[in-house]
Amino acid sequence: MTVFRDLIGQDRAIDVLGRAASAAAEVVAGGRGAGMTHAWLFTGPPGSGRSTAAKAFAASLLCAQQGCGHCDACHQVEVGSHPDVTFVRPEGLSYSVRQTRELVLKAAGAPTLGRWRIVLFEDADRVTEAAANALLKAIEEPPPRTVWLLCAPSPDDMIITIRSRCRVVTLRTPSTEAVANVLVTRDGVAHDVALDAARAAQGDIGRARRLALDEEVRRRRDDVLSIPRSLTGVAECITAAERLVKTSTEDADAATTALNETETAELRKVYGEGSSGKGLNKGLVRGGAGALKELETMQKSRATRIKRDSLDLALLELVAFYRDVLAVQFGAPVELANEDRRHEVETIARASTPEQTLRRTDAIMKCRERLAANVNPQIAVEAMTLALRSPA
Repeated sequence: MTVFRDLIGQDRAIDVLGRAASAAAEVVAGGRGAGMTHAWLFTGPPGSGRSTAAKAFAASLLCAQQGCGHCDACHQVEVGSHPDVTFVRPEGLSYSVRQTRELVLKAAGAPTLGRWRIVLFEDADRVTEAAANALLKAIEEPPPRTVWLLCAPSPDDMIITIRSRCRVVTLRTPSTEAVANVLVTRDGVAHDVALDAARAAQGDIGRARRLALDEEVRRRRDDVLSIPRSLTGVAECITAAERLVKTSTEDADAATTALNETETAELRKVYGEGSSGKGLNKGLVRGGAGALKELETMQKSRATRIKRDSLDLALLELVAFYRDVLAVQFGAPVELANEDRRHEVETIARASTPEQTLRRTDAIMKCRERLAANVNPQIAVEAMTLALRSPA
């Protein structure tokens, strides 16, 4: 099935989804369709292709040939314009119960083209507890032609009542060679560059592509990985923490500024600002101020999420670095994520003990927990860098 071509190293998942698409076709034809269910949970580590798999499955359900990859239905799903597929991408820190209830109402309608109405919910783990309960009711009693496709890093990220009502599709991390081969064949990246990017990305194809093709992304990674050797004193620890937080803020600003301006301008236009003609004025019509305030709140929440995601990515880069240090200390015959920095890894490995490396890794993970609990980023990262410096 052509729609599954982007699922690298996921043969088992492709087989499960292909069988389900065949069962769904039987249902459309009036049969029983054993093997098809109305709720699916796609799980796997970052970069494993959760949303890619869900989108491909959506296309296979709506395609008359179960995912040919060439017809109008497949193309519409790919570009996000199919009338029977609702894409949900939580842009803020969480997805509220109000938003979930609106989504449930929308999902209850009959499909426009007569096959299935599909809700593809990326980052479903961002739902609040109240929102999860609202979602549970929709999954428990779905309309006969509605399919829910939820994506989350792990089954444990969803409440057990939702998890137990979904068929779980577990995706694995693709091998370094598989990711490198994609970069070489599809993006024209040199093989050695592709291998370094694939190792550094630890199976995340999107991240590997950015590392291979974007010099700025490589520079930021280099800045993060220069932190361990720079922590020679308390002042250096504070400086490193400040630089890390500042970089994540700049990433969020770069990702949101242009988008915010476009969204605000479009909303103002919808509510009549700048319009001319009888009965119109140059200000916002009634309701526009409230809508604008709601948009600004969403934009602030999105910027905060992007900032945290950027900072979390940097912390995971550090975790991978110290994992490599630990592997060298134990002489483990494993591939290093930072093979391109082997000299630095070996230098730190010789200058410390495995116990110190584990404590440093714990300090990074503790920082991630504090950030998730809304601790001030600067304070949390400073505590981490001081712990990384300490030999105790």
